[in-house]
Parts: sequence; C-alpha cells; structure tokens
Amino acid sequence: MKTLLSLSAVLSLSLGSNALALEKAAFFDAALCKPAYSTKSAMTMYKEAEKLSKADTSLLTAAVYKLPADFGRQGFKTSELVFAGTSFGVLVEGLRADDLAKAYHLKSDGFGNLLGTATKSYGRTLSKAEQPAAEMGVVSVVARESSTFPGKTLLACEFVSNEDLEAMKQLQAK
Repeated sequence: MKTLLSLSAVLSLSLGSNALALEKAAFFDAALCKPAYSTKSAMTMYKEAEKLSKADTSLLTAAVYKLPADFGRQGFKTSELVFAGTSFGVLVEGLRADDLAKAYHLKSDGFGNLLGTATKSYGRTLSKAEQPAAEMGVVSVVARESSTFPGKTLLACEFVSNEDLEAMKQLQAK
C-alpha cells in the first residue's frame, strides 16, 4: 500500500539525495493541487523554494525559481517553480498545454484567453471536499501557454476569489 506523506513532512526530510527527490516531487505535486492550495501550503512551498534558489522577479507579475535539475514526471520536464499572485506552479518545457490537459483531466476553460493572457488555457476545479475556502473562492489545476513564458507551459494550482471569478465570467460573456 502506498504511503502518503503530508507536504510539510515531505519537505522537512533531510536525508541527503533521497530528500531532494522527495522535495522535487512535492513541488510538482503542489502544482497539481496535492495538497489543495492553501495559504499555509503556498508559504511552505515558497520557503522551500527560497532555500534552493533565488527568484527571478523580472516579470513583475511572477517570481520564477530555477532549480539545478529536472523534477518533472510523466514525460513533462521542468526545473522552474513559479509563484504568481495566489498561484503556485511549475514551468513545463515546451508548449504542452494539450498534453498536460490530457494527462491531468483538464478542460478548456476560456479564461486564459481573456485580455490576451494565454493562447491556450485548460483547468479543472477541485471537488467541493478539496476546496479550502469555498466561501472565498475556487481552487483549480490549470495549464496555460502564454507569451509571458515563451516556449514553456504553466502548470499551476490556482486560487481565484469569487469576485474575480465573477468578473472573468462577465468579461468572457462580452
């Protein structure tokens, strides 16, 4: 039987090279909302990223952390972490939104195309049981291709407030 460890337990291990493999897996898992996004899990990921690398903040809207080695899985290569607003994710090498959508059961959401933010945008809202604060907003796994990250695809766990979600729906309806 597979043993599941909490994110904090995985990240706090310090057993040499095996710990690094677990930390890398935890970063990719977090981009898939495992565990579901929360302020606490985002802060844990941020603190761990700070220990491993310094952020490139030249984009102004996102902090990108380059790690020394690939930590992707299922054929998706990545060595970069991204923090943007209330999202945590990874940058997958190549334009792979369609492939990520297929692998992680994401559907076209149309939201990424608002105001030209993405050329492709897919998402999957977490179940009600996985929503940490449904009264405040919605947590989803998203995959987006955008000129913001040329030649890469953002795979992220994203929290969107109910107000922002309603505004995006209104913009999309126009």
